[in-house]
Amino acid sequence: MNTFWKSFPDVERSLTETCELIEQTLHTRNEDIEEALVTLARSGGKLLRPAFFFLFAQLGDEEKQEKQQLLKIAASLEILHMATLIHDDIIDDSPLRRGAVTIQSQYGKDVAVYTGDLLFTEFFTLIADAMNGSEFMKINAQGMKRLLLGELDQMSHRFDRRMSIPAYLRSVNGKTAELFSLSCLEGAYFGHSSKEVQRLAKRIGRHIGIAFQVYDDILDYTADTETLKKPALEDLSQGVYTLPLLFAYQAAPDVFSPYLDKGRAITLEEAAEVAALVNDYHGVTEAQAFAKKVTNKAITDIQQLPGGTAKETLLSLTELLLHRSF
Repeated sequence: MNTFWKSFPDVERSLTETCELIEQTLHTRNEDIEEALVTLARSGGKLLRPAFFFLFAQLGDEEKQEKQQLLKIAASLEILHMATLIHDDIIDDSPLRRGAVTIQSQYGKDVAVYTGDLLFTEFFTLIADAMNGSEFMKINAQGMKRLLLGELDQMSHRFDRRMSIPAYLRSVNGKTAELFSLSCLEGAYFGHSSKEVQRLAKRIGRHIGIAFQVYDDILDYTADTETLKKPALEDLSQGVYTLPLLFAYQAAPDVFSPYLDKGRAITLEEAAEVAALVNDYHGVTEAQAFAKKVTNKAITDIQQLPGGTAKETLLSLTELLLHRSF
């Protein structure tokens, strides 16, 4: 497990049990694929979605909670995230994920597609078992739909230098913030919190998810491949234009047009030149300010939650995510 959680021992214990359940769930008849999935599960992912789920569950009524139900839902959230990562790697033709060779690179795109699909079925198997006909079965399906539509929004704007900041945020709302929001809401609901806490949880998760993705996009311009554990500037070279570039492009469209007008993948050397220009025209600093603004919205809402260790951890964790280097 990621050493990040050593600072939050209560969360770490729950995540350890979640990881054990995930590995049990990943057993398949295909030994190679099982090994690849277990490697992905053990490869140091941040486990943020199940972590936020457990933190919001801690705000509820512990006497009414069912431990196995909570573990299954937490595992389902991470498995859904893993499925999207596998499919992302296919689309981006990524050779690395979390410092390890991707499934699509090792076994081919056909196998990777089916492996991602397999994880989607495991996600639904877990929630069907855990939720016992709850209305959240439908909410999960709707959330998954919005997540996939967010990914499709991003694909539809590849190499689109006219992509607007609202269009970028619409994609981020779906592909990233949706699952954070769902994780927080489900933690509050299945933790037996009040309706008001559930309402706040949904909104907090969305703000955290947006800020997280914006900062992830910032890291693509400020960190190297070793730190990211995936190729740096990959999105930029493949025509995915994120908030730092969009801010910089607004400031100096003529400077960026020679690179972006090509309508095709650019070389890593060209991507490095664009990244330098993004910094020169304050795209990174403006994106950082935006991420900070959204994070502050989450913090304002977290401060309205019931007091206790979970609330303090949420405040610390939310602030920490804005200053991470991974």
